[in-house]
Amino acid sequence: MSLYFLCFILFCVGLYSVLRKRNIIKIIIGLGIMEYAVNLFLILVGYRMHGRAPIFAKDQEILNMVDPLPQAMVLTTIVIGLAVTIIAVSLAIRIYEKYGTFDITKIRSLKG
Repeated sequence: MSLYFLCFILFCVGLYSVLRKRNIIKIIIGLGIMEYAVNLFLILVGYRMHGRAPIFAKDQEILNMVDPLPQAMVLTTIVIGLAVTIIAVSLAIRIYEKYGTFDITKIRSLKG
């Protein structure tokens, strides 16, 4: 149970970074931290103590098998998270080229 709580704390750290920081790069890093927290939570949901791989073979008992669905979901979220991070970094680069700053408050006050 404490691992789920630590996962929640990690998500809250990323959420704090997204909501309170003014630098675009720090916001992107906060999004990455939130993504890692969600991936860790999904892995913890599918984990079983002394579990074995979900591979069926003849003449084997199906006992204490790890759930493969969260593992597949984590692989999907890694790919989606990578795409979101690439788009966010490319937008940050374009914003820096246009305005010359990563600070959101200065970007909001500029016109153009």
